[in-house]
Amino acid sequence: MFISLCAFSLMDVIVKWSDAYPVGQVLFFRGFCGLIPILFLIPKDRFLDFYKTDRPLLHLKRCLAGLIALLSIFIALRNLPLATVVSITFAAPIFTTIFSIFLLNEKVRLYRWLAVLVGFIGVIIISEPGFASLNFYYVYPIIFCLGLSYVAIAIRKLSTTEPVWLIGFFFSFSIMFLSFFTFYQGWIMPNLIDLCLLSMIGILGGLANLWLTQSYKFSEVSLVTPLKYLALVFAIIFGYFIWDEIPTIKTLMGALLVIISSFIIFRREMYLKKQVSVSRHE
Repeated sequence: MFISLCAFSLMDVIVKWSDAYPVGQVLFFRGFCGLIPILFLIPKDRFLDFYKTDRPLLHLKRCLAGLIALLSIFIALRNLPLATVVSITFAAPIFTTIFSIFLLNEKVRLYRWLAVLVGFIGVIIISEPGFASLNFYYVYPIIFCLGLSYVAIAIRKLSTTEPVWLIGFFFSFSIMFLSFFTFYQGWIMPNLIDLCLLSMIGILGGLANLWLTQSYKFSEVSLVTPLKYLALVFAIIFGYFIWDEIPTIKTLMGALLVIISSFIIFRREMYLKKQVSVSRHE
């Protein structure tokens, strides 16, 4: 989990750094290079027909939701302080709880509704400066949470019949395919150093998701999930030393409420013997 968290944090930093390149071009590297780790996981006896699935529609919905989430987080990272973006993304389990009512027919009782309310208050506190100044970029991390929440539920359904590498393959391939439609935006030929950094976005994203899946497979969920909140510490450190970003008191207060909310939801689900931890799957 810790290695996965480091990979995601480094990927966020590189995405924020890459603002000189069109978003579509960065998405291409995320998709194309994200396929590299996945190809090594395909079993030899499935190499010729690895793409076959009995659930194409659900894969399509998962990919569309994931693309919306990925595009939103890329735009947010380029235009907002790193700690602010990471703080709002912690709200994903809150939206997952709400979606689970309609998509999984789960019953949400008062305990979790109170946690959802606390989380929403935290998101509002973090986003208030943006709404006050009509900075619409604050909407993108929220869109990311919505997309990621549906992705979490879709993966929960897909994982009952589909291998992890197939779910990841379709997503990375869809990112690469759709990025070609942005070629007209004027892609830029990167130099060697930039090429390596852009490629790392895809490699880190692909590896991080695989490592995250493995951490939940071989470790106690109650032990690995709280580690994800170290992402905020990394975001504050990277934001300060690279971009001179200092998180505001409102950002930290809102982040604390969001973390408390998602942690309450997580503990409640552990009590009910369910798992709702939302891996980023970017």
